[in-house]
Amino acid sequence: MLKLEDSYRHKGQRRELVKLLRSKGIKSETVLEAINTLPRHFFFDTALDSHAYEDKAFPIGEGQTISQPYTVAFQTELLEIKPGDKVLEIGTGSGYQGAILHLLGAEVHTIEYQKKLFDKTKKFLGKLGIPLHFYFGDGSQGLPEKAPYDKILVTAGAPIVPKSLLKQLKIGGILVIPVGDRNTQKMLRLTKKTATKIEQEAFDNFAFVPLLGAEGWR
Repeated sequence: MLKLEDSYRHKGQRRELVKLLRSKGIKSETVLEAINTLPRHFFFDTALDSHAYEDKAFPIGEGQTISQPYTVAFQTELLEIKPGDKVLEIGTGSGYQGAILHLLGAEVHTIEYQKKLFDKTKKFLGKLGIPLHFYFGDGSQGLPEKAPYDKILVTAGAPIVPKSLLKQLKIGGILVIPVGDRNTQKMLRLTKKTATKIEQEAFDNFAFVPLLGAEGWR
């Protein structure tokens, strides 16, 4: 296990962050509890430690970011995770979002497009003792060999909803994905009612890094 310090100050900052997320409309107590439990500063370079509990995104290298806590909470709440859910996460990034899903009791399969980031995050979460299933590759096409999934979460902005992802979702499953142009995307929740019927709900606008790949941005 990695020895990292989680001080009273850090714990206090997390409680303040949870209060802020609640005031912004996050209602799921299990999601808020997971955010209160997971030390976000572990995912930051020591020099940036002081920014870890601000409600904003930060660069983590390779043109990627650690998502804003509100965004993580919002997407996670839309997924309605139940313990034992098999979840596919598109875009491992820093591993923070995947770790939150794990804390909620999900079996997390996470796929990353950037090799350097994949290697770094896989090693780091291993040291933290967070057991996700890691894959390197084109997340826009999902991970058919492990399908079907109860839930699919996309943590990058897509030009369209990839058909592969809908195909890999169980009946009754939920896909949460930001869709739009390269600058701004609308958060969508798609529920697979039958093999051919998809119910779509649209929520707020967000700004994500682009989803790269065959069914994303090229």
